[in-house]
Amino acid sequence: MAKIVRLEPISQDSSVETNGNLLSILINKDLDVLKECGGRGLCATCHVYVKSGMEGLSSVNRREQRTLEVITTCKPNSRLACQARVLNNGVVVELPPGMYINSIKDIEALIGRRAEQDLLHPITGQVLVEAGKLITRSMMKQIEDKTSFNMGEYLTNSKDV
Repeated sequence: MAKIVRLEPISQDSSVETNGNLLSILINKDLDVLKECGGRGLCATCHVYVKSGMEGLSSVNRREQRTLEVITTCKPNSRLACQARVLNNGVVVELPPGMYINSIKDIEALIGRRAEQDLLHPITGQVLVEAGKLITRSMMKQIEDKTSFNMGEYLTNSKDV
């Protein structure tokens, strides 16, 4: 039987089959979700906040918990949409503000412009460029020096559970 999930701040209700994951809702709504790890719970690109109805979702497994621990924007109500299965009605999900980027080249293409929204690291969810900030070459150098975009390296260091 289908369950209803509310998406905020876009104020939309969406249905999903019982035991379907939140990621399927985000994909069906054409929302900006990279699902960089293919829905295996190893990246943060489907990170969402559960505003209410946490008890209507499956519990957090070890893999999801370990991934949530590296997300800099993690809160007690954080979940990975690919791992959170909808069991009951009443779940309200808040989408984190910002846009996940695939690589440093995504930011390089914006040099000389202001970021329209926060630009987020695809694995950790860390804000690389705040909304409204002018993207400069010196900013790019700082990001390159401090940030790894190597998903393979991240996946190799994560143990499968």
